[in-house]
Amino acid sequence: MHTKAIHNQLSKTLIGTNFTDLGTKYQGKVRDTYEQGDRLIMVTTDRISAFDRVLDQTIPFKGQVLNQLAAYFFKATRDIIPNHILSVPDPNVTVAQKCEPGKLEFVVRGYLVGHAWRTYRTGKRTLCGKSLPEGLTENDKLPLPILTPTTKAQVGHDEDISRDEAIKQGLIEADTFDKLEEISLALFQRGTELAAAQGLILVDTKYEFGQTPGGHWVLIDEVHTPDSSRYFHLDPYEDLLRQGKSQQQLSKEFVREWLMSQGFQGKDDQRAPTLPDEFRVQVSERYIDLFEKVSGKSFVPDTHSDPEQRILNVLTS
Repeated sequence: MHTKAIHNQLSKTLIGTNFTDLGTKYQGKVRDTYEQGDRLIMVTTDRISAFDRVLDQTIPFKGQVLNQLAAYFFKATRDIIPNHILSVPDPNVTVAQKCEPGKLEFVVRGYLVGHAWRTYRTGKRTLCGKSLPEGLTENDKLPLPILTPTTKAQVGHDEDISRDEAIKQGLIEADTFDKLEEISLALFQRGTELAAAQGLILVDTKYEFGQTPGGHWVLIDEVHTPDSSRYFHLDPYEDLLRQGKSQQQLSKEFVREWLMSQGFQGKDDQRAPTLPDEFRVQVSERYIDLFEKVSGKSFVPDTHSDPEQRILNVLTS
């Protein structure tokens, strides 16, 4: 349904922004963030990262999908923990309260997939201090969701870390870790319920937390988006698992799989392959599909020919 619009937007994506009058800029992998006193203006671009590397090509409408889906889930989880959102004035923009980010990412896993499976098949049965039972196969549901935290690497790869090691390194206090673990598992349960209502399985995801100037912990960054989460289709899950086939999933894992099929695994001496336009279109379609399936809402793309100018007009009007 959106294929034509995606093709038309290939040369008009939001690669990045340069708003010199909006405050101090910090450029992340996907977001451009401008600091204005006690608030942040976060612009979600169409950049895409994999293996902790930003790829050279962009994905049409990806920023709009991520920003609007995050806003949807922030609203749907604010009874569990407050979040940093103040307003969403543009499809690509969130204005948020400035917080001091925590030093860990709280990754919750409900299934043995991706990094967890790659670790398990080497024979290891412990991940971030959490024990995994014998006899599991790829895509199996875990007995209970587990928290597998990672450090936040400014450059390179995030690293797995256990609760005890994180406390030992002074990255977080014990009571804070336990509180945020409980909240993470509650958020995962809420995400699981929302996904199931739409015929999906929330497989794994990551949460980030920050402290307000008043010392309160709030949910920041994004929540339950395809950049931070993995989803399976619910109906075929059991049959595909029984047959040992790949699951039908909605995430950017298939981008990583495509890169690996091209011989790229994010190693320091490797250059990422160029994403062909047709593949960029497929990726965009998947992001839009996930937005619509997860939220139950139709995605209405903003097809402005100059999204950077559109955003500047909104923020300075």
